[in-house]
Amino acid sequence: MADVPEAPVFNIPEVKLSSSSGHRNMPVIGMGTMADPFDETALKEAVLEAIRVGYRHFDTASLYRSEKPLGEALAEALKLGLIASREELFITSKLWCTDAHADLVVPALKNSLRMLQLEYLDLYLIHWPLSAKPGKIGFPVPKEEQLAMNFKSVWAAMEECQRFGLTKSIGLSNFSCKKLGNILSFATIPPSVNQVEISPLWQQQRLRELCKAKDVIVTAYSPLGAKGTRWGTDEVMENETLKEIAKAHEKTVAQICLRWAFEQGVTFVVKSFNKERMKENLQIFDWAFSKDDYKKLNEIRQHRLMPKLEMVSPHGPFKSLEELWDGEI
Repeated sequence: MADVPEAPVFNIPEVKLSSSSGHRNMPVIGMGTMADPFDETALKEAVLEAIRVGYRHFDTASLYRSEKPLGEALAEALKLGLIASREELFITSKLWCTDAHADLVVPALKNSLRMLQLEYLDLYLIHWPLSAKPGKIGFPVPKEEQLAMNFKSVWAAMEECQRFGLTKSIGLSNFSCKKLGNILSFATIPPSVNQVEISPLWQQQRLRELCKAKDVIVTAYSPLGAKGTRWGTDEVMENETLKEIAKAHEKTVAQICLRWAFEQGVTFVVKSFNKERMKENLQIFDWAFSKDDYKKLNEIRQHRLMPKLEMVSPHGPFKSLEELWDGEI
């Protein structure tokens, strides 16, 4: 007797993307595929397990090297009957700095589609507000290869991607209020999403307010601090205030972080290859915080967790990460 595919354990709420083709909705939680160290086999197995649990949104990027194994896992999920069709999935990928040039955007997206074995993406993001000399994709970007981005021409090429049907939606990642405002000043198709670092320790209230006013969905990456990675920190998961609130609700610190984001109207991408933690990360939709919880959450000292990454160097087009983000620290 053939194995019956496991029914999804959880139903995940969705948000409407304002500028998408065909009024596409995005699940509020997505599974990230940036892993350190990277293991293709482990990623494919985790994606299949995530689909069984109920995840339908998967976040990748050319930088992550995860497009190919993600595509293979999605094809396997279809073959196994874990999903009925491609339309059940929401797939996000990103344009890396070396391809952030007007004539390279469409070819870069087409290459991502080949890797993913897909005909279209649901969302394509400019990964960083920084261009680099075309060539090998790598991180960090060497200082001699960094270039200031021509936002107008690159965004026009992103709009072409959506008009050509290569992606249903387009958006941004790591864009500050100032840089988002720049894109909005000339965009024919406004960005649907801005994916940025957000957690209870870096709440980004000003950016969230601007995005809400402009009908741009905010997606949080590293909402748990990316503990255990070379770029991450344990400050979020070890925060005493979050531990206190978690204990009071009989929840995990991760669940407190994700529920907080959900109550702010923020969508989020979280990565775990552990089945039980995958399930725990979805168990956030049937309870809420109290006023006392919010008093404590709002008193958490705010600081960006990403600056320890040497994304830019003192001799590139930006003197520091602070300048790349327009000083919005």
